[in-house]
Amino acid sequence: MLAVSDARASQIVEAWLTSFNQALEGRDAAGIAARFRDDGHWRDIVALTWKIATVSNRDAVAAAFLSAAEANGARNFAVDTDRYPPRLVERAGEQTIEAILRFETKVGRGAGILRIKHADADASQAWTLMTALHSLNGHDEETERLAREEPAFEREWQGPNWQDKRNESARYADRDPTVLIVGGGHAGLTSAASLRALGVEALVVDRMARVGDNWRLRYHGLKLHNQVFSNHLPYLPFPKTWPNYIPKDKIANWLEFYVEAMEIDFWTKTSFEGATYDAASKCWIATLKLADGSTRVMKPSHIIMATSVSSIPNIPEIATIERFGGKVVHSSKFGNGAEWRGKKVFVFGTGTSAHDIAQDLHGNGALVTMVQRSPTLVVNVEPSAQLYDGIYYGGGPSMDDRDLINTSFPTPVMKQAHKLLTAKTRELDAPLLEGLEKAGFRLEFGEDGTGWPLKYRTRGGGYYFNVGCSELIVRGEIGLIQYHDIETFTQTGVRMKDGRELGGELAVLATGYKGQGAMVEALFGPEMAKHVGPVWGFDDNQELANMWMRTPQRGLWFTGGSFSQCRMYSRYLAMQIKAQEIGLV
Repeated sequence: MLAVSDARASQIVEAWLTSFNQALEGRDAAGIAARFRDDGHWRDIVALTWKIATVSNRDAVAAAFLSAAEANGARNFAVDTDRYPPRLVERAGEQTIEAILRFETKVGRGAGILRIKHADADASQAWTLMTALHSLNGHDEETERLAREEPAFEREWQGPNWQDKRNESARYADRDPTVLIVGGGHAGLTSAASLRALGVEALVVDRMARVGDNWRLRYHGLKLHNQVFSNHLPYLPFPKTWPNYIPKDKIANWLEFYVEAMEIDFWTKTSFEGATYDAASKCWIATLKLADGSTRVMKPSHIIMATSVSSIPNIPEIATIERFGGKVVHSSKFGNGAEWRGKKVFVFGTGTSAHDIAQDLHGNGALVTMVQRSPTLVVNVEPSAQLYDGIYYGGGPSMDDRDLINTSFPTPVMKQAHKLLTAKTRELDAPLLEGLEKAGFRLEFGEDGTGWPLKYRTRGGGYYFNVGCSELIVRGEIGLIQYHDIETFTQTGVRMKDGRELGGELAVLATGYKGQGAMVEALFGPEMAKHVGPVWGFDDNQELANMWMRTPQRGLWFTGGSFSQCRMYSRYLAMQIKAQEIGLV
């Protein structure tokens, strides 16, 4: 296949845009349909629909796009000359011409990504189009920053200084925040930073004693399993000197620094006890238990649940475990393997936390046996696991452009790409996978071979990024048994169906967490959970259900996921809340 020059790529994109804009101005559904392949996709991120939704197939795309464009005044689609220029790139195994676009709507400016398959260049038909809201008219981050700025030489020598004002503001003594954010990890902080950038008051509450403790207090050897390049927080990237794989305490300390640097209002030792919605006042009646044991009732217009996809520990029914005389803890309560030196330990589960805890225990001299409950995807942390984040490596587009590109893939295209990547990882990791199977480890590779990212988006786990524990299993240094081969627990361990007796003094349940639906039910009641519906996992619009967008319950929002997901989508969540506050929605 002949390469397409940058100049030719720009010509192909301009030809598509000319025809597309003409069809849009003429409200010509057939003309819009002609600009897409039969299997074309349109993904909208709150730009035209105020939703995050994907429409697939030419005629459906044309009808939905035209209807949304008429309602929201979408117009003037053009190449954004301030961003990375049109180019030929490979996406999901296809040679495509990719361009970053700009456009306008009634409420603001938009950014988009257009892809035309190389084979369709002459036909000028799009494979994918993504539209995203970039800023609100009169309410972008720069405008809001200038509105907050005091005159350059104004001084209040006898009055409160900046720190005094910050302290007083964060007390919320005489008012309630517009937004209450429950959870002070990276999900909550990215939302708070994006809201503050748009001039929306938000208060983060967390039950931990110190900002960052949700990372700081996790098991001793924890590091992020994807590299630093994709994990930056909004407005304040990590220093270039940082290691590729960030230790938990470094993350914790950075979050604490981030709160101060970004002027985020944050209450520690504060527990969110639940809330009810007052439809007449269009606000929540939220109850907080404060550090001194007192109660504060707040009336925010919005609540963002930022307790991540790992909120309530999942303690499964494990038959006869009550007969076990040793200690039983969930992985969320496991601290350091050093105290179990020379002792026998069972680790239930074979996901990332289970492997990391088993490796920590083994490294501290414990005698570890892993108990596998279901088949698990295993991928070497390097290079295999990093292939899925390939867009963040090497030179080229800015981080903003890369994030825009990363959000632009409709789910069917993402699955296509991930199947190819997973096949590559299986090839790279073949010796390890063969060794695991010989050791009795049951493997799987995700839905239709799509690998770990789709497993994360559907169940929040079920995979392991190997950083050495798999080799310990292969060599027999960490034992492995199958849960279905256990006959019963005993006072001193377990008895297997083949008659073997295995001793143990500790059982770590690395059995994951319940979904956010369970958290909604616990904090807002079963009726609210039913009204809101599923949170996380894919919905009928081919998107993560109820994440970063309006839910069926007014004023209730959800955020969570990886650092990169929270960074990318926090701005869209913040713009939706801002739009509601100024009456655009």
